[in-house]
Amino acid sequence: TKFESLDIPELVLKGIEEVGFNFCTPIRAKTLTISLDGKDVAGQAQTGTGKTAAFLISLFSHLLRKEVPELKRSDWVAPRALIIAPTRELARQILKDANALGKYCNFKTLCVHGGIDYEKQKNKIKIGVDILIVTPGRLIDFYKQKFFSLKSIEVLVIDEADRLFDMGFIQDTRYILRNIAPYNKRVSMLFSATLSHQVMEFCYEHMNNAEKVVIEPEKIVVDEVEQSIYHVGSTEKLNLLFGLLKKEGAEKTIIFCNTKREAENLEAQLSHNGYKT
Repeated sequence: TKFESLDIPELVLKGIEEVGFNFCTPIRAKTLTISLDGKDVAGQAQTGTGKTAAFLISLFSHLLRKEVPELKRSDWVAPRALIIAPTRELARQILKDANALGKYCNFKTLCVHGGIDYEKQKNKIKIGVDILIVTPGRLIDFYKQKFFSLKSIEVLVIDEADRLFDMGFIQDTRYILRNIAPYNKRVSMLFSATLSHQVMEFCYEHMNNAEKVVIEPEKIVVDEVEQSIYHVGSTEKLNLLFGLLKKEGAEKTIIFCNTKREAENLEAQLSHNGYKT
C-alpha cells in the first residue's frame, strides 16, 4: 500500500516523502485505513514495525481537517492531541519522529516527562501547545495545578500499553482518561506488543468500539540466538550472574536492569570483582 493511495492531507504526505517512506508496513496499512476514517483502533505490533508513524500520520491528518476549537477563556491552554508513553526515552523518540513527519503541519508539539527542568516545561505549556507527548506522572503533576485543560483533546494515543501496565502506570493512565474529552468525542488509538485480556478490557472501558488489528511477527526469535531463562529469587540473582559470566567467559555482555539505582549497584559489584563495567 502506497501512502498516496490513502486519504492523507498533502502537508502530511510531504513530510512522509521527506523522511523517505514509500510503502506502508503491515501495521500502518491496516490501522491507517481505520483511524483515517475517524474510528478507534487497538493495534498489536512489535517494536520496529512502524507503529509510531501509523498513529502520527493519522493524528496529523485529523488535526489538519478539523478547525481549531474556540476556547471559552483566552488564557486557557487546551492541547488538541495527547500521546501517552511509558518511558521518557520512548516519549523523546516519538517527539523526534513527530518533528520529522509533521514538519510542514505547523503544530506546536511538546514532550513532558520527569527528569528535566520543571519550570521550563511548565512555561512551555503555558505558551500554548497542540500536541502533548507525555509520561503519566509528570502530566498529572502539571494537570492538578489547573493551568491547562484536557477537555479539548481530539486525538488520544496510548503507546506500548502493555508496558504501562507492567510499570504500574495503569491507575495514572485511567485518571488522565477520566479527565479528557469523552470517548465518543475523540479518535483513540492504542498500540501494544500484546493485546492481552487486561489491555482489551481497558480498550472496552475507555475507547469507542475500537477495531482490533493484530500483526504477527514474521519471526519471534532469530534462529542464531540461543535463549535461556532462569527462575531465581532476588537474593540469588547476583551469584547466578557471576556464575554465568565465569562459565560463559563472555567478554562482551549487555545486562538490562529495571532501575537506574539497580544498574549503578550492579556496576559497583561487577567492578569490585574485576569486570570492566
